[in-house]
Amino acid sequence: MDMSKTRLNNVNSKVVKVPLASEILLSLDLNRASSEKMNEEEKAVKRSLGNEGFVPIKEILEGKHTDVEVNIRGWIHRTRDIGNMAFLNVRDPSGVVQATFVKDEFDEDKFKAIKDLLVESSLKVKGKVKEDERAPGGYEIAAADAEIVHASEDFPIHKDQSVEHLLDNRHLWMRSTEMRDILNVRSTVFGAIHDYFRTEGYKEFQSPILTPLACEGGATLFPVDYFDEEVYLTQSWQLYAEAAIFGLGDIYTIAPSFRAEKSRTPRHLTEYWHAEVEGLWHELDDIIALGEGLVLHVVDKVLEQNEEELERLDVDLDYLKRLEAPFPIITYDEAVSKLKKEGMNVEYGEDFGVPEEKKLTSLFEKPVFVTHYPKEIKAFYMKRDEKDDSKVLGYDLMVPHVGELIGGSVRETDVDSMIRRLKEGGEDPSIYEWFLDTRRYGSVPHAGYGLGVERVIMWLCNLDHIRDAIPFPSTPNRCRP
Repeated sequence: MDMSKTRLNNVNSKVVKVPLASEILLSLDLNRASSEKMNEEEKAVKRSLGNEGFVPIKEILEGKHTDVEVNIRGWIHRTRDIGNMAFLNVRDPSGVVQATFVKDEFDEDKFKAIKDLLVESSLKVKGKVKEDERAPGGYEIAAADAEIVHASEDFPIHKDQSVEHLLDNRHLWMRSTEMRDILNVRSTVFGAIHDYFRTEGYKEFQSPILTPLACEGGATLFPVDYFDEEVYLTQSWQLYAEAAIFGLGDIYTIAPSFRAEKSRTPRHLTEYWHAEVEGLWHELDDIIALGEGLVLHVVDKVLEQNEEELERLDVDLDYLKRLEAPFPIITYDEAVSKLKKEGMNVEYGEDFGVPEEKKLTSLFEKPVFVTHYPKEIKAFYMKRDEKDDSKVLGYDLMVPHVGELIGGSVRETDVDSMIRRLKEGGEDPSIYEWFLDTRRYGSVPHAGYGLGVERVIMWLCNLDHIRDAIPFPSTPNRCRP
């Protein structure tokens, strides 16, 4: 007897068959195949009931379903009716298409219910796609059936509403074509930033949102009660990143930052998304190239994926398509000289504001790097230029319409110099002891920068105000909804 296959049961004196491992696996495969077959049958039943098989409206507008019966689902964008016909423009996240309902082809009560639907009512529509140049987008659906999912109340947003009304109803304005286009671009921008840095070999690193110290100055901090002490919402990931690079190497992040500036300019938010990078052995030229490379990569991806959105937003596509390296590089001193020649009243040693930045960018056909700012107007961690101790090895990248897009610098590695700069700025160096430790134990040259993501979106989408570059904007006079 093959004891690998059977064993003697002494209780009832029966020989019990014990299956081999191969037999168990075969049984499992048969059960799995049976289950998969049942799942396919269930799916077929669901499709026949109309629970699956909905097509994106974008595919209809691309001509992929002409003369084919399709199911769509979405929301009413606009309505109009002429007697025995009702025209509903139906939108989904991919686009808008007209659905035509003829009274004679529907039950009287159902046709009336469909015709009386208000904007933003949700529904499902079944019908044949027809090419028709008179219809929005050049295609329409001749509706054969429809299911009302939810009949909307009177939608509070109509044409020509005030900016404040749209901000009060931001949760509903998100449904507009304009906001959808902007947020589609925003999604591409975030993906492109991740893609660029990871392709370049940078690792993603996260830092605390609550921090006990300032990175950019105490006057712009949001205080938070943290049990028995006061901490702050972060202004930047940078100080923690400078600690992390000695273990991880080159790193980046995209994370929220907070600035308590009571600035009411069209390019400022109190909460915004910050793309930041920190690299070992990086010098000024390295982070200039890294900033230029990131901007060009983002532009390329947005043009590749969102050209239709940009066209609807009235963006100068030719300008974006012409952008290429290298971007011009000028010093702060040269920038001041150019602005004075343009008739602007610029005080040497002052930082540039919105008017100066816009004027400066108008003088170039591409974004422009401005380097070597006076040390008095830059942060304590920026390294001084050995050739001119009054300047720092840092830059701002400025773009038309927006101004500053990126701010970056080589980081100071001398502890005594950093302590002196902190005291000059009215800061207590003892709070920064852990950060200063990064300079005491094997410090090396390193550099990095921060990019305001909403400013990139504002620039790419040609927006008048940065609050439209973020889903729910926070500004000095608004933090709702």
